[in-house]
Amino acid sequence: MKISRLAATGAVAASAVLVLSGPAFAHVSVQPEGEAAKGGYATVDFKVPNERDDASTTKLEVNFPTDHPLASVMPEPVAGWTAKVTKSTLDKPLELHGETISEAVTKVTWTATGKGIQPGFFQKFPLSIGALPEDADELVFKAIQTYDNKEVVRWIEEQKEGEEEPENPAPVLALSAATEEGHHGATGTATPSDDASNASAEQAAATEVTSASTDSSDTTARVLGVVGIVVGVAGVAYGVLAGRRRTNA
Repeated sequence: MKISRLAATGAVAASAVLVLSGPAFAHVSVQPEGEAAKGGYATVDFKVPNERDDASTTKLEVNFPTDHPLASVMPEPVAGWTAKVTKSTLDKPLELHGETISEAVTKVTWTATGKGIQPGFFQKFPLSIGALPEDADELVFKAIQTYDNKEVVRWIEEQKEGEEEPENPAPVLALSAATEEGHHGATGTATPSDDASNASAEQAAATEVTSASTDSSDTTARVLGVVGIVVGVAGVAYGVLAGRRRTNA
């Protein structure tokens, strides 16, 4: 009897731990599609789960870092949602690709036109952003999630080194090391390796054509040789027959 009670108590305690720890894993986050290299451009997804059983998420506001402003931000259309990009004047203009940028995006707001994110579901909100800073290892975005029952959850707490994850952590985008492609993007210009590949391909094609021409010439010569032999044999045979006829006559 005591063992059964202890087992039941343990099961209840374990369930309580799971219930209490569950929300810590379900929060607004941001991840790149591929890499987010320093100095380059990237497509990132803001993932928004619905943490409520009786309400739907109908609005998401993502605030951009002001210490590393981003001049280019373009949202991808999301069915059932509208997106609004807010820009603000910079205290210190940016130099981007030889141009002076005096304003940058400070916030993107998505608003549901339908039911929004219902209980038990999540939604991704993609953005193309850049140019990413070269002097930072990560970017912190503060997000505000609004439910249709007017409840607001602020995902704005920054992670402090050596401490546990906060209750409402802000989305953090980790930046990878800068690459040549990350700095310049895809320009469509052939690289040295591409040129070498093209040269090899052209050389192979030329060799194939030359080989085909040589084979064709060899075949023609052989045919002509055979024809000559046949004609010669026919001439000899005709001469022999003509000689026999004269002798008989």
